[in-house]
Amino acid sequence: MVDFTIRGAGIMGLMMAWTLIHRGQKVQIIDPHGVGAGASGGVVGALAPHMPEKWSAKKQFQFESLLLSDQLWPEIDAVSGLTSGYGRVGRLMPILNDRGLELAQDRAAGAKEHWNDFATWNIVERAPDWVPPTPTGRWVYDTLSARINPAAACASIARALASKGCEIHSNAPDCGRVIWATGVHDLVRISDHLGVFFGAGEKGQGAVLDINLGIAPQLYIDNIHVVPHVNGTTAIGSTTERFYEDGAQTDHLLEDLLERARTLIPALRDAPVLTRWANERPRSHSRAPIIGYHPIEPDAYILNGGFKIGLAMAPKMAKCLADFILTGADTIPDDFNSEQVIS
Repeated sequence: MVDFTIRGAGIMGLMMAWTLIHRGQKVQIIDPHGVGAGASGGVVGALAPHMPEKWSAKKQFQFESLLLSDQLWPEIDAVSGLTSGYGRVGRLMPILNDRGLELAQDRAAGAKEHWNDFATWNIVERAPDWVPPTPTGRWVYDTLSARINPAAACASIARALASKGCEIHSNAPDCGRVIWATGVHDLVRISDHLGVFFGAGEKGQGAVLDINLGIAPQLYIDNIHVVPHVNGTTAIGSTTERFYEDGAQTDHLLEDLLERARTLIPALRDAPVLTRWANERPRSHSRAPIIGYHPIEPDAYILNGGFKIGLAMAPKMAKCLADFILTGADTIPDDFNSEQVIS
């Protein structure tokens, strides 16, 4: 017998299971597709914060989740014996002109106010050799950003859960309280049932290149993430597509993304492509995560809508829902509350 059944073995379901087990609960996970089969098994893994300006509950929530990750992923990897590829390596962004420099200086003040002493937003005049020069000779370097290998992270937490007695089934009856963390599938199911747009999938594509850029900050340039991974590869991503025919098939948009990345960053020009990846990411109608009571499943709960920042948000989302279920403490931001989403 178990206390909780979690439907979905993506990062949300896995993180929810890990959080509940640490609260003394017995948990099983059910997913017919296996661990990290959807968007959670991606390739990019940029855990980057929102800009430190116009501060909001969502930005504070993400900041607190990024803080949790620093202790969480090393602990999971120690239990599993695998590596999630987690590392707080920071992020570089080019400063292109005087207006960009002014904006960077304003954001540095915002980071000092809201990130406290944990991380900084710096204006720097040096970057790794592979990073292309900027017109101003300056970059923003934030020390809050981290990187993770999404598929490896899912594998690490799944093995850690198994060592704690959590079984992951392809099919099994629900036992105990039920939490739905099935991403796009559930958003579409809820939308169809309610007759309103609750959420849907949004396609993303990315690639892994066979080039070792060392232990270096990720680079965000012209809306492209360039993420050097600890395994000696480099990830490039990602597209954002609301309209598409096949959510799991790569196409010319990924080739265009690769061409842009190679043009912007000459060091990548001759690097072979190891992996091309595509999948649908769960986007709620408000773009915010969804936490709380399930809209259509009686006496059940929902954890969904991570969209592009699910890996960064999952630790805090799971903590909030665990607090809500086990102690009645409601720390769910209003914009994330499942009941507010449909009101």
